[in-house]
Amino acid sequence: MTEPLSSRVLPVLTIIGVIIAVWYAAAIWMNAPFQRDLDRRANVTSTTMEFIGKTLSQPKPVVPAPHQVARNFFENTFLRNVTSNRSLVYHSWVTLSSTLAGFASGTLLGILIAVGIVHVKALDRSLMPWIIASQTVPILAIAPMVVVVLAAINVTGLIPKALISTYLSFFPVAVGMVKGLRSPELMHLDLMRTYNSSTWQTFWKLRVPASLPFLFTSMKVAVAASLVGAIVGELPTGAAAGIGSKLLAGSYYSQTIDMWSALIAGSVLAAILVTIVGIGSRIVDRRMGVKPT
Repeated sequence: MTEPLSSRVLPVLTIIGVIIAVWYAAAIWMNAPFQRDLDRRANVTSTTMEFIGKTLSQPKPVVPAPHQVARNFFENTFLRNVTSNRSLVYHSWVTLSSTLAGFASGTLLGILIAVGIVHVKALDRSLMPWIIASQTVPILAIAPMVVVVLAAINVTGLIPKALISTYLSFFPVAVGMVKGLRSPELMHLDLMRTYNSSTWQTFWKLRVPASLPFLFTSMKVAVAASLVGAIVGELPTGAAAGIGSKLLAGSYYSQTIDMWSALIAGSVLAAILVTIVGIGSRIVDRRMGVKPT
């Protein structure tokens, strides 16, 4: 039985409404001290509503109001030429290119590692602990090292950012695929042995189909992590374009509204990428004969 649309949309709208309300309250509270100082210097007395209006319309607020961010996002997304340096579409595309490169290589690496761990016991005992340990190192510590080392051998541009994205994205894929490849029940494995199936046949006809739900779930996490890696990778490179460069420029010139708009652009981009992976998952499920719930 299909779930009514209202039961799916209403909870989302409720959460969004709560977030916006809390956002406005935080903007008023965080911007109030600076506005009081401005009013005191100008010897101006404002009513409560006038004071609140001023805190929500500052040109360089500590926390911009939602309507300020929405206006900036709309202008820099739809009213700018896509080749303009101020266009969020242009910066998002630059970040997207390194995100997709890192996501593709991270997914491939994660799958290969998972296959090796499942079929080679030595790798399971030796490699898996190191994979887990690698994720305990903060990406903000690794990113500058990667950029500096590669710059020393004249490797700049897309590759350093893609490598950082790969570092963040391969781990969820590897863990998810290991879980998926090991998910077939013992009874099914015994049945394959009864049919005298080879290890290769068992892998393709049983383990891989059973692992696909785990793979796509982990890919949703990986593609979001890959986007984070691409943005973080743009920070130490001093990139001239990309969402990371917009965040840097905004922090240099105290353009907090631009910074929040760039964050919203990154969130929208992440949502689109996760949605695309989800669509791919449903297509594969349909091809495999899985009935939608």
